[in-house]
Amino acid sequence: MSDLSHPSPASPAKDDPARFSVENFERPVLDTPNGTDRILLHSCCAPCAAEVMDALAASKIETTIFFYNPNIHPRDEYEIRKQENIRYAEKLGMEFIDWDYNAKDWFDRTQGMEMEPERGIRCTACFDMRFEVTADYAAEHGYDLISSTLGISRWKNMDQINGCGERAAARHPGMTYWTFNWRKQGGSQRMIEISKREEFYQQEYCGCVYSLRDTNVWRESSGREKVVRKIKFYGREALVGDEEEG
Repeated sequence: MSDLSHPSPASPAKDDPARFSVENFERPVLDTPNGTDRILLHSCCAPCAAEVMDALAASKIETTIFFYNPNIHPRDEYEIRKQENIRYAEKLGMEFIDWDYNAKDWFDRTQGMEMEPERGIRCTACFDMRFEVTADYAAEHGYDLISSTLGISRWKNMDQINGCGERAAARHPGMTYWTFNWRKQGGSQRMIEISKREEFYQQEYCGCVYSLRDTNVWRESSGREKVVRKIKFYGREALVGDEEEG
C-alpha cells in the first residue's frame, strides 16, 4: 500500500522543459556510428564541452579531449578557456590533450577573409583547420572516431560544422566524424545548467579577433558597452545573460 501522506514527486510532463534538466533527464546509452568505444573529442571551451562530456561518460565511451583552438584571441583568453576545460576534464577523469597554439598559421589560413561574416567562409576555413589537425592526431594515435563540441552552441551552423568534420575525417581511411546532434533532448539547456553549476568562465564572443571586433561593433550600435574579458562567470553576480559562444 502506498504512503499517501508522503507522495512521490511527480515527474515533469512530456511538454515540460524541466524533464530535460540535469536532475530529471534520463540519459540514453549512445551507440557510436562505427561501433567503437573510444573517441577523440575536439573541444572549443568548457561551457560547450561539459554536456557532451557528460553524455559520453554516461555511455561509458572512453573520451580524450583534444583542445586545439589557435583562433582564440588574445593568448590570455585562450588560456582561461583552456584551464576551465582542463578543470572539468579532471573532474570526470578524462585525458586532456593541449595541442599547439599556432596562431600565426591560423591568421595565414584565414588571410583575405577578415571581413567575412560569422558562419561564412572564414568560419569554414577555421573549422577545417582545427578538424584536420584533430583528425591527423587521431590517425597517429589509433582513434577512428572523432567529433567536436562546437555543434552544441546555438550560435553555430551545425551543417557547416559537420561538413568540415566529415571532410577532415575522410582524409584518413576508416575514420568517422560523429555528426550527433548534441543540442537535441535538451542538450543546449543542460549546457547552460552545467555551466552555472560549475561556474565556468562566460566568454562573450566566439574566439577570434574578428568575432571580438564584430561583437563590439554590434554592441556599440545597440547602445551596449564593449566586451570586457575575464570577469564574467556563469552562476555569479556578474552574469548578464546566456551569451555562450564556442
